[in-house]
Amino acid sequence: MIHEILPVGPLQCNCSILGDEESREAIVVDPGDEIARIVEILDRHHLTVKQILITHAHIDHIAGAQRLKRLTGAPILYNENDLPLVRMMDVQAGWLGMATPEVLPPDDLLQDGKRIAITNLTGSILHTPGHTQGSVCLYVPDHSLLIAGDTLFAGSIGRTDLPGGDTRQILRSIHDRLLALPDEVVVVPGHGARTTIGEERNSNPFILQTLR
Repeated sequence: MIHEILPVGPLQCNCSILGDEESREAIVVDPGDEIARIVEILDRHHLTVKQILITHAHIDHIAGAQRLKRLTGAPILYNENDLPLVRMMDVQAGWLGMATPEVLPPDDLLQDGKRIAITNLTGSILHTPGHTQGSVCLYVPDHSLLIAGDTLFAGSIGRTDLPGGDTRQILRSIHDRLLALPDEVVVVPGHGARTTIGEERNSNPFILQTLR
């Protein structure tokens, strides 16, 4: 599997490009900005984008999705519970002092348990509300990989003080959905360094507090 992680935009959102070496099909997760750089990587690997996945509808994760769709024709998928955040995209843009991007309703929905697949690569969606109501993670078991959006970070968890956030809910999502995964699963958070489920289970202070 090809896996490129590209921090994009002013908040350095981790955009993941997942591709298959044989079919050259690809999935792009969270193309928040810098679409030209994303396309450069796709071209370098001769990849064709089949799906654009959004872990949640905060502007730093979704702002570039429509531009990438226009270039690739790939559908955009995200959870419908984040549509209220899409409707306040102008407010989100104001938080960062940037122009309001074009963000449209999803072409398909990322509901819990949805199967995500390209040739030789299959994953599933875990609905993990708390950072936002529509927050999801992509779990790819054959590669022990979790793309966690802003639900879980190395040594931390997603903030819950923005619209749609709920601290008790995000902790429950992490405990019930993410800690159920094997310790060796590599976690790619929405920002910052990679970690593993085992590392977070054993040392993340927010998780340790809930396990007491």
